[in-house]
Amino acid sequence: MSYAIQFQNMSYTVNKQNILHNISQNINTGAITTLIGPSGAGKTTLLKMCNALLSPTAGTIYVQGQTIDTFTPTTLRQKIGIVLQNAPILRTTVFNNLALLRHLQKQELTQEEALHMLTDVGLDEALLMRQATDLSGGQKQKLAIARTLLNRSEILLLDEITSALDPHSVQEIEQLIIKIRQKGITIIWITHNIEQAQKMGDYIWVMAQGQVVASGTTNEIMNSNDAHVQAFLLGGRQ
Repeated sequence: MSYAIQFQNMSYTVNKQNILHNISQNINTGAITTLIGPSGAGKTTLLKMCNALLSPTAGTIYVQGQTIDTFTPTTLRQKIGIVLQNAPILRTTVFNNLALLRHLQKQELTQEEALHMLTDVGLDEALLMRQATDLSGGQKQKLAIARTLLNRSEILLLDEITSALDPHSVQEIEQLIIKIRQKGITIIWITHNIEQAQKMGDYIWVMAQGQVVASGTTNEIMNSNDAHVQAFLLGGRQ
């Protein structure tokens, strides 16, 4: 089995406080791994480690078998894209939002490429020259995902991307993520929604107090008798 990302004895400490502690886990290539756990468990910090927005204070991270520090920041962030809950949307057209990364890389985005990407993520082509700030919440998240995919990312990091959306938009985003997974892209997805983790994840990691306290296939975790797992599952369904 090949791994997209591996954490080996990884810790992250700030002002003598352990934010992440001694994590040794593997992310399977081409799968969706969902991260669940209470607020403050270290999920977002772990996600930011994956594309070097933060660096571990101990241990090693491997990306596709190579230590993460062998990649330049540009190469790493092309390989590993990230979409946040409130993804930054520029006060300009949808096209200019899509073209941003290409511009930073001193490359051009053609209108044909942009239209193709809108179609890919389920956005109407008529939106291309619309002001991006006028889009709905669900459309903005689709735009953020499209902007990341234009980088041809092989690994996609998602941080609570549906938490502020209405049920219809959530369903559309979930369908889009399934479509992206079918292209072989590895996905790591933070969610507080247990039902979503169960429905979308091939694997689930349960985090608490900066540690991965349980991990396994979705079926294994949902049927686990582990006290940490049960505490979170029961709490999340109240």
